[in-house]
Amino acid sequence: MNNSWKVFLAVAAIAVFSAGGGYWLARRGSHTMDATRVVTSNSDRKVLYWYDPMMPNQHFDQPGKSPFMDMQLVAKYADDEAGTTSQTGVRIDPGITQNLGIRLAPVQRGVVAQPITVAGSIGFNQRDVAIVQTRSAGFVTRVYQRASGDVLIKGAPLVDMLAPEWTGAQVEYLALIRSGDQALMAAARQRLLLLGMTTELIAQVESSGQPQTTTTVSAPIAGVITSLDVRAGMTLSAGATLATINGIRTVWLEAAIPEAQSTLLATGKAVSAQLAAYPGETFNGQVIAVLPETKADTQTVRVRVELPNPDGRLRSGQFAQVHLETGDVQPVLYLPSEAVIRSGTRTVVIVAADNHRFEPVEVQTGADSQDRTVILAGLQEGQKVVASGQFLIDSEASLQGVLTRMNSEPLSSEPPNSEKGP
Repeated sequence: MNNSWKVFLAVAAIAVFSAGGGYWLARRGSHTMDATRVVTSNSDRKVLYWYDPMMPNQHFDQPGKSPFMDMQLVAKYADDEAGTTSQTGVRIDPGITQNLGIRLAPVQRGVVAQPITVAGSIGFNQRDVAIVQTRSAGFVTRVYQRASGDVLIKGAPLVDMLAPEWTGAQVEYLALIRSGDQALMAAARQRLLLLGMTTELIAQVESSGQPQTTTTVSAPIAGVITSLDVRAGMTLSAGATLATINGIRTVWLEAAIPEAQSTLLATGKAVSAQLAAYPGETFNGQVIAVLPETKADTQTVRVRVELPNPDGRLRSGQFAQVHLETGDVQPVLYLPSEAVIRSGTRTVVIVAADNHRFEPVEVQTGADSQDRTVILAGLQEGQKVVASGQFLIDSEASLQGVLTRMNSEPLSSEPPNSEKGP
């Protein structure tokens, strides 16, 4: 290689080195200017140290990027620490609040629906029951092929019964009809009714002129036979039960409600139910009774719902998903449930105050519904509360000594625990 080429390569190397060194010096100067700008922009405030909000216990002597997270270190000023001794809560720079995703939510007033969804079972309406009894002693001569579980229409025959004591009374009544004595006829007719004869059977005696000693006992209502304890040839005394019939025009839907929610229930509340047997259909009814008994083993209260059943598709024993609407008609204060911090001994929310400060406030909560929590005491409508990022405020509070005072100061100035509720 000749000397000219050697000179050329040396000049090129020097140029590259100079360019790289200049770039490095420029970057270093830029970082120095940035750090100086950070310090001088707050030259009137004394910086104690820099820290990473995600790792607040680690302190740094110089600004820059955090070795833990991809974010700039934050300055800790002496006046911030001094200010916490005379004010409640902590102060956080608004830029940090935005960068760390601390989200605020308002305390609102409105109607909060509190639906209850539980499982229930369908049963017979125990208020729609007919008990068929004999009104005179006699003998069962025929049973009309009936059995428990059969569905009957009103007036369907059940049994034929022979009542021997009816014979003498009917003969006497027919004789008085022929005599024409109206007063005695009326007395004899009344006697037949007291013996248990129906008006239809008495009319048949009057039209035929012959005693009718056998009568057909019919179903007084439409429904299902729940008991039938009679067979052909049986001897029955007066007042004996022949059958029990349960009406099915309406059915009862009973559900067990947790004791804590039972106070929200009242008769007349609307109810909807879905059954696996009829997917996509909703059956509507209303609460007719909240039973005055709490089951000790399950701590539940039974609620009784009446459902119309005009076509008889709802059957005793079916299971249903029950939805009860229990929303208050009066507006209440509420906030997002995620804003509530439950420590086990107290319930706290973090309120955004003036001058970028955050203050813990103890509250009394009501029912939870659809990610909303009712506030009974401690807040006012329009206040802003922290809905997410509470742990970041806990970190800042630990730097300023607020958490140290949590268990020693009155409740009104106690900050929230870092333990969050569900």
